[in-house]
Amino acid sequence: MSEERYQQRQQRQKEKVDARIAEAQQERGILIVFTGNGKGKTTAAFGTATRAVGHGQKVGVIQFIKGQWPNGERNLLEPHGVEFQVMATGFTWETQNRDTDTAACLAVWEHGKRMLADARLDMVILDELTYMVAYDYLPLEDVLSALTNRPVNQTVIITGRGCHREILEMADTISELRPVKHAFDAGVKAQMGIDY
Repeated sequence: MSEERYQQRQQRQKEKVDARIAEAQQERGILIVFTGNGKGKTTAAFGTATRAVGHGQKVGVIQFIKGQWPNGERNLLEPHGVEFQVMATGFTWETQNRDTDTAACLAVWEHGKRMLADARLDMVILDELTYMVAYDYLPLEDVLSALTNRPVNQTVIITGRGCHREILEMADTISELRPVKHAFDAGVKAQMGIDY
């Protein structure tokens, strides 16, 4: 391709991109969902949170299904003012007690509702929320109401597999992570700094 044709093609591309940027004038928080069966949903959420904190924004985190094991994201972000509220019961297949899991979920959800009503928070992460709705530990209507009534400039990130259709319909941005290959399937155990 000649330099002139290349330059013309790039100019057309620039014009398209510039036009899209000019059209996007709304300023408000968005609802982001990281879902799918692939690894990296929580990592993507915390990458976005790290970016927000790096720009001086306030972030709150609710973690469902997480246990008491070391948490690298928390170790990094909490000293920078990020509030973490963790269900701390671990995986539901470990506890095998629906009443205990439901009570723990509802207790941490109280913090979630508080964060979703706090206009001082620029971003709230609801890590693994999708499971709480899917397993009926948390009423869908309660989640939808809190998301709908949150401050207009607050961004929310929801992670987890099998996100409920109504949450997906409400979302502004959805990324689905698809598994292609995973070290665990080859017998490599989870590693600190990589998997947690």
